[in-house]
Amino acid sequence: MRRRLWLAAAAAGLAACAARAPRSAPPMAELAPTGTLRAAINFGNPILAGRGPDGQPRGVSVDLAREAGRRLGVPVELVTFNSAGTVVEAVKARSVDLAFVAIDPVRAADTEYTAPYVVIEGAYLVREGSPLRSNEEVDRPGTRVAVGRGSAYDLFLSRELKSATLVRAPTSPAVTDLFVAQDLEVAAGVKQQLEADARRVPGLRLLPGRFMVIEQAMGVPKGRTAAQAWLSRFIEEMKASGFVAEALRRHGIEGAAVALPRGT
Repeated sequence: MRRRLWLAAAAAGLAACAARAPRSAPPMAELAPTGTLRAAINFGNPILAGRGPDGQPRGVSVDLAREAGRRLGVPVELVTFNSAGTVVEAVKARSVDLAFVAIDPVRAADTEYTAPYVVIEGAYLVREGSPLRSNEEVDRPGTRVAVGRGSAYDLFLSRELKSATLVRAPTSPAVTDLFVAQDLEVAAGVKQQLEADARRVPGLRLLPGRFMVIEQAMGVPKGRTAAQAWLSRFIEEMKASGFVAEALRRHGIEGAAVALPRGT
């Protein structure tokens, strides 16, 4: 009897110790191998990042990078880019440790993703006098679609369009200007960016709805699975705590929604 009571007490003590045991240490050799968390910030997607009045990077991706660095106890270096394509190349070259990119099967060859933290929409922009009235009408012979080189829209439309032709701008923010300058039929990109362009350039309108939904996630170089696992827990906490929603609100971002928790 005494032996059974002793075993029960010992088991309870072990369980209590396990409950109090700290989480395993973050995999710093994968998250910040140089001692600094090098985070890629893409100015080509205005939902994720932009420049503040002081010229410094600001936005939800900047806030997430700094919070990750704070929790890891390491300095954060914001490495800025003007297009998603150059961000992906930096991840591949391992010149950055963390990136904020759209999930795409092509990029998965070089990137380990977390679950998404925000979901945004891809839209089409046309001229007021265009005969195109719906997204489904775009994929026709003779239709030329301006798109940012290497962007999620470029990758998606390269797979999906069968008859229309893609014309690639160097960056996503340059898409509308290329569309106008070359008298193309359609521009494709972030809905919010195209809405701003339609206000900036007279005589343009968006087609109703969206042609794709983009899941934006955190990514690390391929093979850094321990870093991916830590960031996956981190991003789920950032969504559940309201951190991501508050960052979107604080930066005045519309047209983006906080992604659902993993597994839902």
